[in-house]
Amino acid sequence: MKISTLHYIATNADAAEQACQGGVRWVQLRVKNQPPAIWKQLALDTQAVCRRYGATLIINDNPALAQEIGADGVHLGKEDLPPDEARAMLGSKFIIGGTANTFVDVQRLAAAGVDYVGLGPFRFTSTKEKLSPILGLAGYAEIMRQCQGAGITLPVIGIGGITLGDVHSLLATGLHGIAVSGAIGNAADPVEEAALFIKELSAVKAI
Repeated sequence: MKISTLHYIATNADAAEQACQGGVRWVQLRVKNQPPAIWKQLALDTQAVCRRYGATLIINDNPALAQEIGADGVHLGKEDLPPDEARAMLGSKFIIGGTANTFVDVQRLAAAGVDYVGLGPFRFTSTKEKLSPILGLAGYAEIMRQCQGAGITLPVIGIGGITLGDVHSLLATGLHGIAVSGAIGNAADPVEEAALFIKELSAVKAI
C-alpha cells in the first residue's frame, strides 16, 4: 500500500478542491463539532472531489462514516476507536492511520496493524485541540532512531504547524512525509502553495 508523502487535512470540499488542483492526492477530512448529517454531507462532497482527481480520501475519527460512504480509509486519534477494532469493522482493504506523540505510541500502533502513523506535533498549531507535547526536530530524530532500532518500518508522517521551509529538515530525520493544513489552506494562493509543497517533497526525496 503506497502512502503519500503529502497529506492535506481539509475541513470541507472547497479546501480539498484547491489542494487537489495543486497536485495533492491524499486528503484527510477533519470535521469537528458537527451533527452526523452535516458530517456525512461534507464527507460525500469531499469524496466527489477526491474521485475527480484520483485522490485518496481518509475520514478522521469516524470509521463508521468511512465504511458507510466507501472512503479509502480512516485516521484515528488517541481517543477514538482502537485501531484493531476499526480493522475488525472495516476489513483489510481500508487504510487505517493512527496518531502518535511518543515512540511507545508508535510501537502500540504498529502492533495494532495500522498502515501509517501521524506523529506530532512538530510545533504549536491552532488547528488542533488538546495539543500533545511538541516534538521539534530533535524529538522526531530520536523517535525515528528508536523505530529503526526496533525494526519498525511503518510510514511515519510528521504533523503540526509544518511550513514549506521545514520540509527538508523534517524528512532528514527519517520521516516518510508530512501532513499540513493551515500552511496550504491559509495561503494567499492555496493551489500554488500545494504545488510548492509537492515540488519540495519531490526534490528532497530525490536527493
